[in-house]
Amino acid sequence: MNTKVALITGGSRGIGAATAIRLAQDGADVAFTYNQSADRAADVVEQIKETGRRALAIQADSASAEAIKDAVSQTVAEFGRLDILVNNAGAAAFAPIAELSISDFDFVVNVNVKAAFVASQAAAAHLGTDGRIITIGSRSCKNLVSGYQC
Repeated sequence: MNTKVALITGGSRGIGAATAIRLAQDGADVAFTYNQSADRAADVVEQIKETGRRALAIQADSASAEAIKDAVSQTVAEFGRLDILVNNAGAAAFAPIAELSISDFDFVVNVNVKAAFVASQAAAAHLGTDGRIITIGSRSCKNLVSGYQC
């Protein structure tokens, strides 16, 4: 990979952290967002730097459209470009539908759907013809509607 710049939402743990580190190993400079765990974010930054690549951890609440737009702007300001966006941040609310609050529902939709749209829209202005947008989804072993647990 010829010094690409990647932004990963939700990059301080799990799939996001693994993706950030792998992109760095493949030669990309990597920015990623995290919401709460500054210690985990610092660990991922160190692992990226160990590959010889540059890293930027951006504290951002993925439920906030403005925070996601700002993360794209911060990435471009720091690295001068953006080539890859990985929409990885995710959230879940586990409750039977009759007990799920509207605010919990809004939070899940804002993180899982709206943030990916906002990030993709903001990134599109910076991606060249070789740019990539990757959106990751995962499945939990608990059904949001029925409360069924597998």
